[in-house]
Amino acid sequence: CDMQDKFKTMISHFEQVTHNSNRVLNAAKIMDMPVFATEQYPKGLGHTVPEIELAKFSIKAHEKTCFTMCLPDLMAELKSAQPETKSIILCGIETHACIHHTTLDLLDQGFQVHIPVDCASSRTETDRRFALARLRDVGAFLTTSECVILGFAADSAHPKFKGLQKIVMKSAPNTGLLDPL
Repeated sequence: CDMQDKFKTMISHFEQVTHNSNRVLNAAKIMDMPVFATEQYPKGLGHTVPEIELAKFSIKAHEKTCFTMCLPDLMAELKSAQPETKSIILCGIETHACIHHTTLDLLDQGFQVHIPVDCASSRTETDRRFALARLRDVGAFLTTSECVILGFAADSAHPKFKGLQKIVMKSAPNTGLLDPL
C-alpha cells in the first residue's frame, strides 16, 4: 500500500519497512498467492519504489486518491483471482491513514486482516504505534514479516518451504517498534 518515491524521506524506517514488505511479496509469489498494490495520487507522490519488486512479478499498482485500498476494481480482481479468500495481509504506509482505513473496510467486509508490524509505518512513531494498537483492538491480527512468511508453509516438508526458508535465513531489519518513543 502506497510505498512511493515521495515518502522515502518522510516515513519512519522506510528502507527497513520496504525491505521487509518485499520479503513478504516474494514469499507470497513463491506460494502463488495473488498480490495487489496501490499508489496514492502517483501524479504528485510518484510511483512505487523499485525496492518493492512489482515489475518482477508484473504487478500493476492501482491508482487511488482515497485512503482505502478497497477500490471496486481491486476488490473485483481479488475475487476473480482467489474467490475463497478469507484473510488479507496488509503491508504499507501510512499506518494511521491508508492501512487504518483499508483494515476497517476489509474487516467490515468480513475478511481477517493480518498486519506484519515491521511492514507498516507512518511519518511519526506515535501515529504508527497508536494506529497499530487501535487496529489490534478492532480485530486485526498484528504479526511480523517472518511469522507471515513461515506461516505460508508451516511444515518443512511442504514442497515450497525451501524457497521461503531462503527468504528468512537473514533476519528482518529492525523497524524501531521496540525503541522507546
